[in-house]
Amino acid sequence: MINKIDTIIFDLEGVLIDWNPEYVYREVFNGNQDKVDFDSTTALVENSNIEQDAGRTFQEATELLIDQYPQYEEWIRIFYDRWEDMLGGTIKETVKLLNQLKESDLYKLYALTNWSAESFHVALERFDFLNQFDGIIVSGEEKTRKPFSKIYDITLNRYQIIAGKSIFIDDNFENIQAAKKLGINVIHFKNTKQLKNDLSNFGVEI
Repeated sequence: MINKIDTIIFDLEGVLIDWNPEYVYREVFNGNQDKVDFDSTTALVENSNIEQDAGRTFQEATELLIDQYPQYEEWIRIFYDRWEDMLGGTIKETVKLLNQLKESDLYKLYALTNWSAESFHVALERFDFLNQFDGIIVSGEEKTRKPFSKIYDITLNRYQIIAGKSIFIDDNFENIQAAKKLGINVIHFKNTKQLKNDLSNFGVEI
């Protein structure tokens, strides 16, 4: 028997916010999608970006990568200099769903995001819907990130969330699995229609 849900925790990028380095690199590579898809530079900077989510600064990451791959300096600098241009806007249907949940006043709503502490202010300035949350955990501020258990523990403890009465929504399967191991109910996000159905299956009223 599933406990009555009283808390819903949202990931941001890929669930509520559209962020994709391709928006910039398509321009950089003159629309050559094959180069965007397979170029080693975009892959290495995206992998490096994971450590910024855990607290490393953009400057540290940039210089480290340039030291390792000096032949790609121009493209590496573009990644960090034009990070804001990789934000494509909101995923409108999911934001609409979030607003409906807020209006119902039946659930506590939180965000748990892998995001650099240096750049999260951009999201706060750009996306008004972030004010709908009762609290936001930003990995870069906590110096740890999903899927490590510490960040889930921080979220549960800080907001006194009971794992079995909460749902965590993320588009990353690894992050979902980590939360599930801690007793949190989970939904692997694919699209808003699927999310609505899955929330309904948990007894969530929308």
